[in-house]
Amino acid sequence: MKIKILIIFIYPFILVAQSGMEIASMLDKKPAPDNLVNNIRMILTNSKGKSRINTMMSKSINKNKKQIIWFLEPKDDRGVSFLKIEHDDRDDAMRMWLPAFKKVRRISAKKKGDAFMGSDLSFEDLSSRELINNNYSRLEDGMLDNQSCYVLETIPKKVARSSYSKHISWIDKNTINLLKEHSYNKRGELKKEKDFHYDIISNYQILKRVFVKDVLDQHTTEVIFSEIKIDVELNENLFHEKNLKRIPRE
Repeated sequence: MKIKILIIFIYPFILVAQSGMEIASMLDKKPAPDNLVNNIRMILTNSKGKSRINTMMSKSINKNKKQIIWFLEPKDDRGVSFLKIEHDDRDDAMRMWLPAFKKVRRISAKKKGDAFMGSDLSFEDLSSRELINNNYSRLEDGMLDNQSCYVLETIPKKVARSSYSKHISWIDKNTINLLKEHSYNKRGELKKEKDFHYDIISNYQILKRVFVKDVLDQHTTEVIFSEIKIDVELNENLFHEKNLKRIPRE
């Protein structure tokens, strides 16, 4: 009888004890709109407190697997654009159109650790992480802004060719939103602190703000999303290199 009682009390806890991989899968499978259009304001602040502001327009399909971004301001950057196409079985394709040089720059896998337009976000930060390319460990749960969180350690496998050695992520247990992440460089030093904030739009948890601090270089980047439209009709033919040179009217 004592054995049966013990099993009854232990069994519920076994059910909810998700592994690191299970938590990563929950985050990967979180509902998201198929298509999304928004404006982006990116504020870059250097170690001396001087800021520069970029405004952009972004369109994406297939849950952000394909994305194109056009820079609108400042005037010196107007016309610069970025195309990303994620692949499950090979390296993601990334291209940048640089009108001043009349050249399309291909972002190779070796260059994905480079900064995106001088910001504290790298090209790697703009891509989704493939589950199979990382090892996951669940750390001790924690609290963040009064939210109970899973704490997940992500270590890229060699196949990922990542510029990071690991990430520590805080994931809200209720919403499965990624709230905070610490990313470490190849020397094992804390390189970036990232904070994520969301809005609810049509029952989706949609990113409205990302704040990134480069701990080593004392730079920050704040990304603010506005005029968000979800599940709008977008032609897949838009996501081709030739369209990098054409800023859409809306």
